[in-house]
Amino acid sequence: MKMDAVIAGVGTTRIARHLDRSLSSLAHEAILQALDDAGIEASKIQAVWAGNAAAPVITGQVCIAGQAILRGIGIERVPVVNVENACATASTALQQAAAMVTLGAYDVVLAFGVEKLYSPDKQKVFSVFAGCADVERPEALDSFILSDGADAAGAGQSRSVFMDIYARLARDYMTKTGATARDFAAISAKNSFHGSLNPNAQFRDVLTVEEVLDAAPIIAPLTLTMCSPLADGAAAAVIMSQRAARELGVRKPVKILSSVLASGYDYGEGVEKLTAWTSRQAYEAADVAPRDVNCVELHDASSPAEMIYYEALGLCGEGEGVQLLSDGHTRLGGRIPVNTSGGLVRKGHPIGATGLSQIHELVLQLRDEAGPRQAEGARIALAENGGGFLGEDSAAIVVSLLGT
Repeated sequence: MKMDAVIAGVGTTRIARHLDRSLSSLAHEAILQALDDAGIEASKIQAVWAGNAAAPVITGQVCIAGQAILRGIGIERVPVVNVENACATASTALQQAAAMVTLGAYDVVLAFGVEKLYSPDKQKVFSVFAGCADVERPEALDSFILSDGADAAGAGQSRSVFMDIYARLARDYMTKTGATARDFAAISAKNSFHGSLNPNAQFRDVLTVEEVLDAAPIIAPLTLTMCSPLADGAAAAVIMSQRAARELGVRKPVKILSSVLASGYDYGEGVEKLTAWTSRQAYEAADVAPRDVNCVELHDASSPAEMIYYEALGLCGEGEGVQLLSDGHTRLGGRIPVNTSGGLVRKGHPIGATGLSQIHELVLQLRDEAGPRQAEGARIALAENGGGFLGEDSAAIVVSLLGT
């Protein structure tokens, strides 16, 4: 959908292990930052989209998470829409909030996402991810994971079942393109450098390719440092009409050029994959081409996914992902830096907050406020965030384009 809205302010917590903090504590930190960044009082907010995915399982908070979290922060009586859409939760909150501003329903709104995934009970955590697939048809997921003969022992028990999904996708990509585990390790190493420059990242140590390859094996070809970790955190954005931004004196509004939400389904052979289809809709709505994009935050829940998305998003041609990486184009200083925040693998992946955490990074980039990880000349940015699994693809995906 083509948008006519701007991001007026953003905020985020550090993505980390926050066992001692509540959902409200994390969300308030990000929301208050975003309000301050936008230069407005909480009373200006006319509606809220509140993103969370795991709270019903991890904390027991169901049904009214947004309303409960907003108590005592000065946002009162306004509509609060609770959003849950797997890893695309916060991206969906942004997309829906921006759509309502574009349609003229509101002038000043808030979108936030918050998550607590760390828990002493690992099986409780793994059950969150297991529930992101169709629990009525578990045989379909098993068939996908096991169809190339992989050993899936431990899936959903000692690791998230999604690592088995990403490993299967990685093996298919290796067969198709000749990519190797070393290529995937190079993505992890690149993003570890980017994450080392981000004070909000969960992990800030710089890794070499050899260190990534030598890390604990998870499931071939993935090692531990190719997989996104559990994470707690929150992120928020204040979204306005352009008129409201002018009237309220917003200092550096960032335009939402387009934002497209799409859902997976059981499509057949020869049908365009969901990420490619969704990104094409977003490019067309924004009237830009992939070559116009200056920086990207994408859903690297595993490092191979980043390379697969290079091609799906049109950043390079089919089968050219390895070359795009090895030529240095996706590293800071390259033609199109990808995951300057460190990505999900290094920054962390608090699933209900991840999409707005991506937006936080891209807004800083477009304002030229990203400090040592600044992408030179960033004027157009893309965020891609998919979640869940249905058939052989994501269950939900959002692709958004931002511009100055």
